[in-house]
Amino acid sequence: MEKSDFLLIGGGIIGISIARELKKRYPDSSICIFEKELECGLHASGRNSGVLHAGFYYTADSFKAKFTRDGNKRLTKYCDSKNIKVNKCGKLVVAQNESELTWLDELMVRAKNNGVPLESITEEESKTIEPRAKTFQRALFSPSTSSVNPKELLKAMQLDAIQEGVRICTNTKYLHRKDKNTIQTSTGLFEAGYLINVAGLYADKIGRDFGFSEDYRILPFKGLYLYSNEPSGSLRTHIYPVPDLANPFLGVHLTVTTDGKVKLGPTAIPAFWREQYEGWSNFRFDELTEILLRQAGLFLSSNFDFKALAIRELQKYSRPKMVSLASSLAKGVEIKNYRKWGEPGIRAQLLNIRGKKLEMDFVLEGNNLSMHILNAVSPGFTCALPFAEHVCDQIDSKLS
Repeated sequence: MEKSDFLLIGGGIIGISIARELKKRYPDSSICIFEKELECGLHASGRNSGVLHAGFYYTADSFKAKFTRDGNKRLTKYCDSKNIKVNKCGKLVVAQNESELTWLDELMVRAKNNGVPLESITEEESKTIEPRAKTFQRALFSPSTSSVNPKELLKAMQLDAIQEGVRICTNTKYLHRKDKNTIQTSTGLFEAGYLINVAGLYADKIGRDFGFSEDYRILPFKGLYLYSNEPSGSLRTHIYPVPDLANPFLGVHLTVTTDGKVKLGPTAIPAFWREQYEGWSNFRFDELTEILLRQAGLFLSSNFDFKALAIRELQKYSRPKMVSLASSLAKGVEIKNYRKWGEPGIRAQLLNIRGKKLEMDFVLEGNNLSMHILNAVSPGFTCALPFAEHVCDQIDSKLS
């Protein structure tokens, strides 16, 4: 049986960031990451939008507010040090009508409380930033929002982790807990001095093996983007709608990639099993049954109107519907330019089954044997570095 002082389950950006932080704090300890796939980052970390968010959507008392602001700065600095391309294009948040102006004001308040740069500008000023932008009277401009290639960034961090002494075991799947901190994997038994569960879509199931996540279940949502065939530079900046601040999803928006191309999306379509990327791939009957029953219950009763959300999002499987939504944000958004769907992603959204609500902030539970990151959804990618420090602070407190 192999042993490690710290064992992490999940080789995404947060798992790798936690492993690196642990190695910094415990340089003489053995640290190992188990990744069930043949390589790291094949799920959320490699399939996300690549946007480095600024941190003005969240209330000041949330983890997301602090971690997004600091994470943006630190990942930008990291990319610059590694010569990883960052498209520092900024972001416009545009209003559709007079009722949304109040929410622009609320976002300005949150930005001020969070220490995030955000500018309130007129409709005319928005045209100087992006001539194609459409807004009602006013807009917001976030100068620190940018985009990166998530796979390129993750690869660099993975190489750093290996060079720093972190062991990464790919093609090694967690199967179940044997006793205490001995686990059965697809490659044999493994004993951990301390276990960290960063398994994304399966974090709740692993958490329950260790006595946690009693009130929580992962509810997967599929995210799809449509890619434009317009030339690079056809948009200068990201363009987002005013979000529903009671909802963790930001709505269909226009994103500029690192190569200057444009994509619109994403969807937040309820998935029927955890890794329902395309067709019947990764199909699990037990997951289908569990999730359908969960969704049926939410159709009848939920604190976030799951029924309306599901109906609205399912309509976005239609290209005309997606393009129509994005056309309210910018001029010249036409269906002839949006023919290619991008690689789908699955959001590992945590559901509080007692409160029947979606968890809006990061959630972790643990003790002196293990720590379980149950909810690390968007903007988890942006937050990875400071969030890893917070997780390690919690581990330190459990071990002291």
